[in-house]
Amino acid sequence: MVMFKVSKVETNPIDGQKPGTSGLRKKVKVFKQPHYLQNFVQATFNALPANQVKGAIIVVSGDGRYWSKDAIQIIIKMAAANGVRGVWVGLNGLMSTPAVSAVIRERTGADGSKASGAFILTASHNPGGPHEDFGIKYNMENGGPAPEGVTDKIYQNTTTIKEYYIAEDFPDVDLSTEGVTKLGGPEGEFDVDVFDSANDYVKLMKSIFDFESIQKLVASPKFTFCYDALHGVAGAYANRIFVQELGAQESFLINCVPKEDFGGGHPDPNLTYAKELVARMGLSKANPEANPPEFGAAADGDADRNMILGKRFFVTPSDSVAIIAANAVKAIPYFSSGLKGVARSMPTSAALDVVAKHLNLKFFEVILPCMLNVPTGWKFFGNLMDAGMCSVCGEESFGTGSDHIREKDGIWAVLAWLSILAYVNKDNLGKDQLVSVEDIVRGHWSTYGRHYYTRYDYENVDSGAAKELMANLVNLQASLSDVNNIIRGIRSDVADVVQADEFEYKDPVDGSISKHQGIRYLFADGSRLVFRLSGTGSEGATIRLYIEQYEKDPSKIGRESHEALAPLVEVALKLSQMEKMTGRSAPTVIT
Repeated sequence: MVMFKVSKVETNPIDGQKPGTSGLRKKVKVFKQPHYLQNFVQATFNALPANQVKGAIIVVSGDGRYWSKDAIQIIIKMAAANGVRGVWVGLNGLMSTPAVSAVIRERTGADGSKASGAFILTASHNPGGPHEDFGIKYNMENGGPAPEGVTDKIYQNTTTIKEYYIAEDFPDVDLSTEGVTKLGGPEGEFDVDVFDSANDYVKLMKSIFDFESIQKLVASPKFTFCYDALHGVAGAYANRIFVQELGAQESFLINCVPKEDFGGGHPDPNLTYAKELVARMGLSKANPEANPPEFGAAADGDADRNMILGKRFFVTPSDSVAIIAANAVKAIPYFSSGLKGVARSMPTSAALDVVAKHLNLKFFEVILPCMLNVPTGWKFFGNLMDAGMCSVCGEESFGTGSDHIREKDGIWAVLAWLSILAYVNKDNLGKDQLVSVEDIVRGHWSTYGRHYYTRYDYENVDSGAAKELMANLVNLQASLSDVNNIIRGIRSDVADVVQADEFEYKDPVDGSISKHQGIRYLFADGSRLVFRLSGTGSEGATIRLYIEQYEKDPSKIGRESHEALAPLVEVALKLSQMEKMTGRSAPTVIT
């Protein structure tokens, strides 16, 4: 057996290593600085309980972005030097974020061992390449992101670190071949197991969904679909699931070869960046497809986000999670005994709330990251799931998930939609026309009402002006009668505000309270305005404005979104004095 030695390397703290909501994300050139990655990895090992490091098994993989393979070799050598018993690595260093969560929770080693956590190398939907983004985050033994207490310790350790440990003479592991590499060190045997995580992930998906019913749908000559992995890690699973398991044609898959730079594109599954899929689905204004597929979907770089499309039809993420929840019990075997509860992030539309009320389900409105003072990632959903209080959850930025793991899961969402389509078409496959994605969505609106929804992002706004705008909105909430007088002066056709507050979330599981998470104006007809603030640093702030108009009248659910939302948009912009306060006559991005 090859033996390795442990080296102690002297180092100094490096500024700026505070992990955010989804770990530490910086440009590749920052991570390639001497000691940069090593400092963060050692700080993480030092922050974990000893029994989750010494003699433990950890997972190390990621979305395959540029520099991932180099980083994996460094982390393997540091794990060996820190007394870790073994490392599990995805074939070619690839493992989606949801698959990592599944592997931690479900996989058992040959000796009966289980993983205690994982380093995930991803910057999610951010671009990749030599001049683009890299990221690293740590997930715990429940498969979910490290909680705030651990990430705080990691950061504190980065500010005081003096040394790290690494097995510099440890040979690089061949990540392109499945198998176990065994070496010996001062604390005993150390193994690196390179395996194809698609096997574990497919096994889990087959325990959740009725693959046979989906196969019948896919086999129908009237059913076609298109899946776009945007050259992210979802491509490592797409052929196995959609072609080999479900019988789809390979031509249904596009951009499913994972690339270090995501093919030069932006791996964010939305109408802006998934251009090829949008065109194929007949939604491109410039070059509309003559005969689009019945169903389309896209994934982000690490495959935890998803976009769902029908033929010439876009399904909003807020509607998607509501429709999955409404159909889960009858269409998905995993939920056949009922849902424990449902949850959404606060800015996500209230479509899920209406489903929960209609089906008498527990409902939770939680906060999610990417704004100020928000703890780590999917934590709040994970807490609810660990406590057996939530089965299905989602958020408006294309993230949907369930309690099968502790991350959002893009491929799971696609399979959920295929399951719903298979269910509603089970007696229809021999007929002339299938029930379409659009039919399902419009049927849902007829039952539950429609939540017209949009998000305006004002990026790089002067920080002082952004804070003043938010403070004015809070001050206005002192008198709802004054607010309603202002609104009536703007638009007489908008309902009264019945509640206004600064949202705070009290976690029903751990009792933690997160304050100042967004300014809300709630209207008598179920409509909402939400203002949130992000990034008030030296480079400016981002103001996010969420506008939601609820419509129960069946005769009005078929309007264009911009038409239905126009009155509330006008109220939001004038009530906040957006142009006067920020100097912006239009948002940077409209979603």
